[in-house]
Amino acid sequence: MFADSAKIYIRSGKGGDGKVSFRRELFVAAGGPDGGDGGRGGDLIFEIDEGLNTLNDFRHVRKYFASDGEPGGARKCHGADGQDMVVKVPPGTVIKDAETGKVITDMNYENPREIVLKGGRGGKGNQHYATPTMQVPKYAQPGKPGTELTVILELKVIADVGLVGFPNVGKSTFLSRVTNAKPKIANYHFTTLNPNLGVVDLGDGDGFVIADIPGLIEGASQGIGLGHEFLKHIERTKVMIHMVDAASTEGRDPIADIKVINAELASYNEQLAKRPQVIAANKVDVFFGDEGNDVIQLLKEEFEPQGMKVFPISAVSGKGVKELLYYVREQLMEIGDEPIVFEKEFFVDSLQLQDEPYTVEVDEEGYYVVEGPRIEKMLGYTNLDSEKGFEFFQKFLKENGILEKLEELGIEDGDTVRMYGLQFDYYK
Repeated sequence: MFADSAKIYIRSGKGGDGKVSFRRELFVAAGGPDGGDGGRGGDLIFEIDEGLNTLNDFRHVRKYFASDGEPGGARKCHGADGQDMVVKVPPGTVIKDAETGKVITDMNYENPREIVLKGGRGGKGNQHYATPTMQVPKYAQPGKPGTELTVILELKVIADVGLVGFPNVGKSTFLSRVTNAKPKIANYHFTTLNPNLGVVDLGDGDGFVIADIPGLIEGASQGIGLGHEFLKHIERTKVMIHMVDAASTEGRDPIADIKVINAELASYNEQLAKRPQVIAANKVDVFFGDEGNDVIQLLKEEFEPQGMKVFPISAVSGKGVKELLYYVREQLMEIGDEPIVFEKEFFVDSLQLQDEPYTVEVDEEGYYVVEGPRIEKMLGYTNLDSEKGFEFFQKFLKENGILEKLEELGIEDGDTVRMYGLQFDYYK
């Protein structure tokens, strides 16, 4: 069975504890402290494996742990670092926080390997705590705990073009004609239960990847039928081929079908409905006489003013298929090669900042100054130039009580807040 989502628990390793130890040698009555440092906990890493195309493996194993670091030893021996845990996923897997549904990272060809949870830092041994007034320190630092998280894995196939339409309009037949894919073909609704990928080769070294998305039905965006399970696979596509049964072999109205599917795309994700679309009016080989010309003309009058070019084709005979494919390639060339990537929305590092201190003060010039390790580290991994990054920054200030402390100090609209070289005007 094709699995395109999974829920798993992940945890990075705990840092090893520092050692309390004192040098013991012959003729040395009271040696100094020699406790070693603990090892670093292992990282939890996600890595793409091009040999995988489903998330089936995660049905059987749902917990993934990196190893803990070993404690420090006597004679200043450093504990061994914990072993990293590398979790292999198919290209196109998006990792989300299970609680909030926000994107942690997008595993694609531009980002083949990422440390999602860093291991805990090893604790320092008592050798570091000797001072002129404390020459026999009996304290060693414990290792930092690892980070744990429950995440959702979602596989969103990587394809340039998505092939959409109601069940039984000929999508699988079209895909088998134009690519090397071998989908199962039968005259049943929802015959296609997996997103089929194929490579279109136009003979001049310039091709593209096309994905046949399983047949959608009205209500798919609300989870009716199987459509909701597969809508995620079209989110990366740059152009959509919208196929309809122009001959109405099942008594369906092709114009109404296009409107229904586009409404489902917009309901699921507004950006999908705005992607370039090409209409493939299939099964023109079934028409008698001039009957087909009337249907094609109606389709063109309805949709071409909206920027959706209509191509009459026959997936069985191949009529009109080449013209359609060359037009789609032109559309892709205009859009460019930059892949569609899901931006980070959830910053795991923020979970590790909760124990870090910060201060909120008013300086001599009347500026409100916010500083401390928690602030410095947060700014280090937040891209304030992006909309998502700035939203996270604002949420961070609120959830950590920083806005509340500024208000307690009497901040008013238009006052300036400074954070490590950055300046912001405060507005409630």
